[in-house]
Amino acid sequence: MSIFSALNSAMSGLNAASRSSQVVSENLSNALTPGYSRRVLDVNSPGVGVTGVRIGNVQRITDPVIMANRRVAEAEYGAAKAQSDFFSRMSDLVGTVDDEMSLASQMSEFQSSLIEAVSRPDSQPRLNDLSVRANALAESISRTAEGLRDLRINADGAIGSQVDTVNQALKDIEKLNARIMVVEAGGMDVASMNDQRDQLIDQINEIIPVNVVRRDNGQISLFSTGGVMLLDGRASELSFSRTRDIMPHMTIDNGMISGLEVNGKPIDTGPNGPLRGGTLTAQFEIRDGTSLEAQEDLDAMAKDLIERFQDPALDGTIGTGDAGIFTDDGNFFDPANTVGIANRIELNDLVSLSGSAETWRFRDGLYATAPGDPGDSSLLQAYTDVLGETRSVSSIGLGTANMSAATLTANLLSRFAQDSETAARSSTFAATSYNEMSQAELALGVDTDAELQNLMLVEKYYAANARMISVIDELMDTLIRM
Repeated sequence: MSIFSALNSAMSGLNAASRSSQVVSENLSNALTPGYSRRVLDVNSPGVGVTGVRIGNVQRITDPVIMANRRVAEAEYGAAKAQSDFFSRMSDLVGTVDDEMSLASQMSEFQSSLIEAVSRPDSQPRLNDLSVRANALAESISRTAEGLRDLRINADGAIGSQVDTVNQALKDIEKLNARIMVVEAGGMDVASMNDQRDQLIDQINEIIPVNVVRRDNGQISLFSTGGVMLLDGRASELSFSRTRDIMPHMTIDNGMISGLEVNGKPIDTGPNGPLRGGTLTAQFEIRDGTSLEAQEDLDAMAKDLIERFQDPALDGTIGTGDAGIFTDDGNFFDPANTVGIANRIELNDLVSLSGSAETWRFRDGLYATAPGDPGDSSLLQAYTDVLGETRSVSSIGLGTANMSAATLTANLLSRFAQDSETAARSSTFAATSYNEMSQAELALGVDTDAELQNLMLVEKYYAANARMISVIDELMDTLIRM
């Protein structure tokens, strides 16, 4: 090896060591930075007959398979958590058996108050208490239904926010694609921009699971798992209109609430649609599926309760078109208008303490012209009997069965408790899978101990090359003095 070849090797070695130390330092300083991928410097031989070291590009250490599996697990966890949160909230709204404010407890209190009124029909305090308990039951049903309506509105708002997030992330990735192509063509480092792009893909993937397709010049394209093109050169645009107030009768089928469009084309947002698997379709399922089933169950309970006490055969003073003890927003309940009755159920103003407060009508008939025999408990007993009668009730969640009012309420509580437990188990399983895949991906990240060892090796290489240059300098001085 000539002296100039040795000098060239030492100088290239110094440059490689210097660049390597910079890369190691970046790894150490970003060890706790979310989304940062470990870097290594590509260093190799320049080829046969050429001395020195060739410094290549900075390489990101990632595993596409692990990353793809982690993204799948993350999307599944996000969807499962959304469903779990919904059913947990619904379970809280209807309450539990030992909850004094639950629907079952309010029904039990109403039945107990009826029995006490039967034993002393002449007692005004007991008739007043019956009014209080009946009103509490009606308010408990409507409060639960309004809580469900709030959950639908929240789901609609979440859809709008997620659509905005996806649109912005797609635009940002489109810009990064262009910048990466330019920077990479200039031979500069694009690792940081690739990290930033991966983080944006992660944002989209949790909402809409995506497949990443690598293109030339560092470009990528994004497609949903169902084949919808989200980014291929240019970003697609998702369109959705928020609905600020959603009533029970408003559905996507009747066009009263918004669906989703991609580049102006309507997209199926169902659980098996082309955007399936992430939090976006989970929120659509809550708004357009799960909530409607829950509404139907609550409406079935309210309908059953109203019809039990609106029957003229039960109270002879009730005429055709007259409301019973429980009303549809103060009016006669038409069975053809069942949707949303759980939100509208109210105690009849005639016997409500906040209305006319004529609680003697419980005993003598809702539309009696005057108080009757204070010792006559026949109507109160009929109320008690009709509450215990089995009637056919049908809904998606409760099925079709003959049930008493108390059994129907208990089944409603049990239905949401079971759904909440099932959804919680699914969420826990999905969280475990996601955590495992995240840990596998993190294992590819920065190990500070290993990086410190690499830094010590780089220092040795630098010292050795510096020593080589020093020796060459001494040799050159010797040759000049000769």
